[in-house]
Amino acid sequence: MVKVITYGTFDLLHYGHIRLLERAKALGDYLIVGVTSDDYDKTRGKINSQQSLMERIKAVRDTGLADEIIVEEYEGQKIDDIRRLHVDIFTVGSDWEGYFDYLNEYCKVIYLQRTEGISSSKVRTDKRKLRVGLVGSAAFRTKFIHESQFVNGIEVVGICASQSGTVPEGEALFYTNDYEEFLKKVEAVYIISKPERHYADTKKALLAGKHVLCESPIAYTRDECQELYRIAAAKGLILMDAIKTAYSTAYERLILLAKTGKIGQIISVDAVCTSLRDGIALEGADLSQKWNSMCGWAPVALLPVFQIMGVKYIDKCFYTKFLDKEANIDSFTKIDFTYSTGVASIKVAKGAKAEGELIIAGTKGYIYVPAPWWKTDYFEVRFENPEDNRRFFYQLDGEGIRYEIAAFLKAVESGSNISYVSQEVSQAIVGVINDFNERMNMVEFF
Repeated sequence: MVKVITYGTFDLLHYGHIRLLERAKALGDYLIVGVTSDDYDKTRGKINSQQSLMERIKAVRDTGLADEIIVEEYEGQKIDDIRRLHVDIFTVGSDWEGYFDYLNEYCKVIYLQRTEGISSSKVRTDKRKLRVGLVGSAAFRTKFIHESQFVNGIEVVGICASQSGTVPEGEALFYTNDYEEFLKKVEAVYIISKPERHYADTKKALLAGKHVLCESPIAYTRDECQELYRIAAAKGLILMDAIKTAYSTAYERLILLAKTGKIGQIISVDAVCTSLRDGIALEGADLSQKWNSMCGWAPVALLPVFQIMGVKYIDKCFYTKFLDKEANIDSFTKIDFTYSTGVASIKVAKGAKAEGELIIAGTKGYIYVPAPWWKTDYFEVRFENPEDNRRFFYQLDGEGIRYEIAAFLKAVESGSNISYVSQEVSQAIVGVINDFNERMNMVEFF
């Protein structure tokens, strides 16, 4: 019996896929199809497949052409599979010609001519793109524009801001400071205006029927936050809290691992986020254009606290050093939370520096994420016996921004909010900002 194996993502299965599978099947007696996993696709730059792994496997199975389906999960697996499954022929599309010649050592390699004029990439590229406009800060929007180029199905078309700033060379975008006119030209908005404007900018966009991806916090008060989610739900719109860390594969995996009980019952979560790059402490700095430490860093630092410990804490206390109290600019803030099952603490600062680590302590061990943990591709699970320690590595491209954009696009297309930041967590973050602004249970030092 001649065994044949081929691999692919098989996203949005189309006629070209079927023809390739038919021709692969004709090469032997038994066809094995390897479908790439979502994680492996990410390492290869495929970040916005339209279908899940299980949907793609089902589509291949439904063709009736595969005698066996396996999942491809890591670099070099093809050699393992060929050996393990006693494969005689490896085949793939001719666009890979020469690339897999190294497999000739293990089996015969055949490159099949692709069906002209059709591919998954072309199908995704040819579909109508979501027209997105950016609202606010030049520094943030430049990153968004750059990362959006890696996501099929989205097009940044314009910017609404008082200052034009800069955009990547070659980008043809319209600029305006008229928000109402701006909203007429877009289908969705990414809001990165000053935090105190997030509520008003988001509300106007939602009432105009636009989907919204808004940098956290999406509002300044609990009531405002709840109102925004009510409007979005009533109009069938997507409102997502933009915290790019949530879309980092390493971060996502460590949260899931913590919840499995691998390190026992979680007793404490400690997150530190600091940076001096913003220059708020520099003499002569224009504080009117700056985000304070709480709005700039607390949403990120609070993310693992609320996703692991939950949002129903018993008490919290702020310890704050203000740079300019009237302007609500804190140079450093520490928040301690008390839960019925443990404690949590965050430190955020734009006017002080500390090691930006994340440590999740449990009754059996702990998870350690080195600085800067908010854009990590690596973490460790440590135990009393060092021989039991494990290290985990995951690829991170674009600080998680491109994954966040892809999730937003998929949510809009599906009509289902699949944000990695739940509405409950988003509202809890706004609640903490609300209490900070009200100076509730705060200790100030000088």
